[in-house]
Amino acid sequence: MPAEAPVLEPQFATHEQQRSASVLGMWVFLATEVLLFGGIVTAFLMTRVFYPHDFEKAAGRLNVLIGGVNTLVLLASSLAMAVAVHGAQTGRRGLMLWCLGLTALIGAAFLGLKGYEYYADWRDGLVPRTDRFEPGDVNPYRLALFMMFYFVLTGLHAVHLSIGIGLVGWLVVRTARGAYPRAGATATEVIGLYWHFVDVVWIFLLPVLYLSGHHTLSDLHF
Repeated sequence: MPAEAPVLEPQFATHEQQRSASVLGMWVFLATEVLLFGGIVTAFLMTRVFYPHDFEKAAGRLNVLIGGVNTLVLLASSLAMAVAVHGAQTGRRGLMLWCLGLTALIGAAFLGLKGYEYYADWRDGLVPRTDRFEPGDVNPYRLALFMMFYFVLTGLHAVHLSIGIGLVGWLVVRTARGAYPRAGATATEVIGLYWHFVDVVWIFLLPVLYLSGHHTLSDLHF
């Protein structure tokens, strides 16, 4: 079944112009998000240059197993989102609906794992407070600085992912009720771009934060 043509808004001459403007708008928004995350990551990397040993020691305390599992989880969500976009573009609303629901469910699973990891970090004393680190650490102030960057970057990512889940949920509800968004497949494509961006951010955070320290087999635990 071919995709239905979306309602043409009065400010556009053609449907293609309308789609291009929507996609371009999302790309411009994502460019500002790159500046946001890029600025924080740059500050983190510059600080790491001055304190390589302390930051490596702190990175070794992160739960690399949960970080790795969550990476696979987000990659699976990106696949589901890509299929949902394909379903929307080809007019297969049933496929789109199921894949969008799966995308949101997988995203929620990521947040659940991340929430448990935050709990474990708090339980193990990995919070940005110098008095919570063990006496044997090289410099508790620099270790606390690393953890501050960790919580800011991963927390900011979790906020963006929560927004993505909300957008996907909105699209699922609208489609299930038969009130397909006026932009049609373009809305799914634009939300898909945002979702893939959030996934790419995590793929960068994994090596920057989790894989930059020395881990042993004893670190691989939930």
